[in-house]
Amino acid sequence: MGQRMATQVQFFMSPDDEVAFFRFLERFELEVYPRRVPPDWETFRASQANVPRLPEEDLYLVVLAAGPAIVDKVKRGPDKGFWRIDEVRSPVIFLERCRLNEEGELLSGQMWAEMDVTPQTGRKEAAADIFMRTYREVEEYLKKTFRKGDPKPFLVGPKAARLHKETRLVLRDSAHRGGTVVPYK
Repeated sequence: MGQRMATQVQFFMSPDDEVAFFRFLERFELEVYPRRVPPDWETFRASQANVPRLPEEDLYLVVLAAGPAIVDKVKRGPDKGFWRIDEVRSPVIFLERCRLNEEGELLSGQMWAEMDVTPQTGRKEAAADIFMRTYREVEEYLKKTFRKGDPKPFLVGPKAARLHKETRLVLRDSAHRGGTVVPYK
């Protein structure tokens, strides 16, 4: 998947944090796609009003100012007939949404984008400036608005931090056997 070279942010967003995040995203022209794109998928803008329409878990935000998504039809396997976004050649920000597990713990989400020219990704040229600027602005919003988590790489949304404090909501790293995270004081 070549995620090593990608720029990545890991976070905890409560549903309210997610709504605020999508309100912030309205200033950009971003189209939403699921990871597995059904043949009849109709794209829509990333906005506060469209949060209920978001795909359950993983999604792509296409930065339209940098160009359209490049999609290929899946020809075999369980996803046959679906479309797949070429995440290296397309100007996309990958977003894994936070969700609750069976124990009612909030699992971490993440955001990343492939921007570097590396042998692993097959990217021939660096991502467009407008794409990189958009990603950096979104990343900056998260770093400014969210609290630092402990352990370090995690950011905790203001509402998720409040729920952690007031209702003892457990924040759990979604990685296999992931530990718990607390908002940094």
